[in-house]
Amino acid sequence: MRSIEPVLVANRGEIAVRVLRALRELGILSVAVYSEADAHAVHVGMADRSVLLGPAAPTESYLNIDRVLQAARETGARSVHPGYGFLAENAEFAERCEAEGLVFIGPSPEAIRGMGSKIEARRRMSAAGIPVVPGGTDPIRADEDAIAAADAIGYPVAFKASGGGGGRGFRVAHDSAGVAAAFAGARSEGERYFNDPTVYAERYMEDPRHVEVQIVADAHGNVVHLGERDCSVQRRHQKLIEESPGPTVDPMLREHIGDVAVSAARAIGYRSVGTVEGLLVGSDFYFLEMNTRLQVEHPVTELVTGIDLVREQLRVAAGEPLSFAQKDVQLRGWAIECRINAESAAKGFLPAPGKITSWNPPAGPGVRVDSGVKSGDEVTAFYDPLLAKLIVWDQDRESATRRMRRALAEFEVGGPATLIPFYRRLLATDEWMSAETCRSLVADREWLKSTAS
Repeated sequence: MRSIEPVLVANRGEIAVRVLRALRELGILSVAVYSEADAHAVHVGMADRSVLLGPAAPTESYLNIDRVLQAARETGARSVHPGYGFLAENAEFAERCEAEGLVFIGPSPEAIRGMGSKIEARRRMSAAGIPVVPGGTDPIRADEDAIAAADAIGYPVAFKASGGGGGRGFRVAHDSAGVAAAFAGARSEGERYFNDPTVYAERYMEDPRHVEVQIVADAHGNVVHLGERDCSVQRRHQKLIEESPGPTVDPMLREHIGDVAVSAARAIGYRSVGTVEGLLVGSDFYFLEMNTRLQVEHPVTELVTGIDLVREQLRVAAGEPLSFAQKDVQLRGWAIECRINAESAAKGFLPAPGKITSWNPPAGPGVRVDSGVKSGDEVTAFYDPLLAKLIVWDQDRESATRRMRRALAEFEVGGPATLIPFYRRLLATDEWMSAETCRSLVADREWLKSTAS
């Protein structure tokens, strides 16, 4: 892998730490970048070299393509790992890296662009025979078009920003009276967050399971799936808990959705680590979108397969073949991940910035904590409130749940509010133990208030 050394990690927080650890294990020189607000961050001290990008605001630091590329030139970096978020799914950034002679540790700009537009992704997947959520593939430009589309699809109907993600640019109309507001909301958020007001409509599934499939593809024609993750516990269409395997997925269904994911990746000539996300209704799996990057929840898959996804991603970027074949992939035991955000569930998941006065993560058998913070760090409003990912493994779902509850009981964070009390309550409910999506609980304001401590 010396052909990609040194590697510049164009990110911050826990994902920067995760990648830097992989690089250190492989003996590959690393470069960290940081903003003024992150001058003393954990990831900065882990790299062989570090470069200041600029002020705290992401547009002046982590999202500043010119400054990131300048940092690569200054340090002699030969490749860039974007992590997730920020520039990870920015096709222009991937193109600029290639123009600079840098290896972009991810898929091609064409794959990023093709899957970055949800409309284009639906078109391409439909053309490849991949089942998609029922709906349209034409942009909606006016209220009358929105009403016509909703009437044709049927209610409830979801209006989605074509460039959206992370729950942004997503609105639901339950009847014709709500169409105008839902369309306007999706359009406004699409323009505000993704600089793209394009909106389309699809059928809104009331309580589906959100199931995604991890894939890895190299430049030698190998495309492999690593089973599924169930990410159905969400708030405002943003993930909170992930687990693998899926509690409602049997071996036959796993093979089916795995084949769908591999076919989707082959349809766009994908290369690198990626995730095919879908909605599972009974035994029907519908393509939703493809994340052309390393996922937040990739450790769940790592624990049940024993495969280091970051290491494989680096191998692919260096032009090497995958170190395993489909026949080698076996899911063993059960893994669960809780995102430890600096948020107050009792206050409707409001962000809770502030200084971390103490930081005591759990440990012990089957417990993994991926974090990028320490005691004394300041949680600011500039960045995502994710402080850490708590991941546990055990022989089965019930045992993994007990282990997660033990780990959550040990996890102590002083200063800002976190979601730890919320998870402690949720994982003790009958709904969780029955493998329900828990949507009714997460939407219940009175129940959320009870998680205040």
